[in-house]
Amino acid sequence: MTGELADILQRAADGGRISAEEALLLYTDAPFHELGEAADAVRRRRYPDDIVTYLIDRNINYTNVCVTACKFCAFYRAPRHEEGWSHPMEEILRRCGEAVDLGATQVMLQGGHHPDYGVEYYEQLFSTVKAAYPQLVIHSIGPSEVLHMAKVSGVDIEEALRRIRAAGLDSIAGAGAEMLPARPRTAIAPLKESGERWLAVMEIAHGLGIESTATMMMGTGETNAERIEHIRMIRDVQDRTGGFRAFIPWTYQPENNHLKGRTQCTSLEYLRFVAVARLFFDNVNHLQSSWLTTGKDVGQLSLHLGVDDLGSIMLEENVISSAGARHRSKLTELVWMIRSAGRIPAQRDTLYRHLKVHRTPADDPTDERVTSHFSSIALPVLQPR
Repeated sequence: MTGELADILQRAADGGRISAEEALLLYTDAPFHELGEAADAVRRRRYPDDIVTYLIDRNINYTNVCVTACKFCAFYRAPRHEEGWSHPMEEILRRCGEAVDLGATQVMLQGGHHPDYGVEYYEQLFSTVKAAYPQLVIHSIGPSEVLHMAKVSGVDIEEALRRIRAAGLDSIAGAGAEMLPARPRTAIAPLKESGERWLAVMEIAHGLGIESTATMMMGTGETNAERIEHIRMIRDVQDRTGGFRAFIPWTYQPENNHLKGRTQCTSLEYLRFVAVARLFFDNVNHLQSSWLTTGKDVGQLSLHLGVDDLGSIMLEENVISSAGARHRSKLTELVWMIRSAGRIPAQRDTLYRHLKVHRTPADDPTDERVTSHFSSIALPVLQPR
């Protein structure tokens, strides 16, 4: 390892800021073990108790009808497509009730950009869920949905955000980030807003006191430099707002969509990027890995590369699964993954507050019902599109 690489790694491990150019050099050239050790040093300094968190939540898709037609998406159906559907409110509430019974503290309401769904639809959706299940945090939608609903209703972004927040939205998901730099974003989602516009919505939301997460999809043909540019764009906004609680990179799933000839990034590429992200994001508290898209083995390895959160058991997830993600886990397995990596598992809430810390194996959950994908969209209770 060159002296330059060693100096950059040491500065980052000590909590110093590294540039995008330095992050790219680490990503491409730093020895894997030294890179991981530096990232883990950051984690240990931030979280000296060695706790790794997880969440129990459910992703409920209210519709698969969408006008945006992202090439990587296997979930959406165009308006008037025979396979298009929307869930009635009673079905959404039923799924919320199931989630609460299984210990969920959060619900993610996600869907396509339905041509008829403006701010009024989301006001009704969020207020109805919040009235029925006030204990559930509504961590839902993303900037793309905010832009779409504002356009349908003919209002500006700030008004749309204020209204859906008043209706019950607690937190915005990092959905729709995919790749923020212009070239790869245009290649995979030509009808979607620009990366700058996506971030602008987040910045407005943060200014209104609505926090969020940030995500990144890897493996659709983007360059290493574009991967680093993605996190540079997020870090710049975070410097101004402080509103991103966590960063969550995940890998593209290649089945049943229109991105022909594309493959997922390798496990090594993913793990190296996770480590670089921990070193680069000196201003984002939490780093979550995506066992859902990479597998539980890679998810566990990431705990040695700076990750402090394994995300959700995902009682239901349909979008990424439609594109081929087949990894599943029981809560008992997820906790075992954390414990066997030498960490202390803890259930958290949306704000990363610890709800249950499993200090010893005797504290571990035993409910075998809590498992990912215990329910699917394939139910008869659907309303016409």
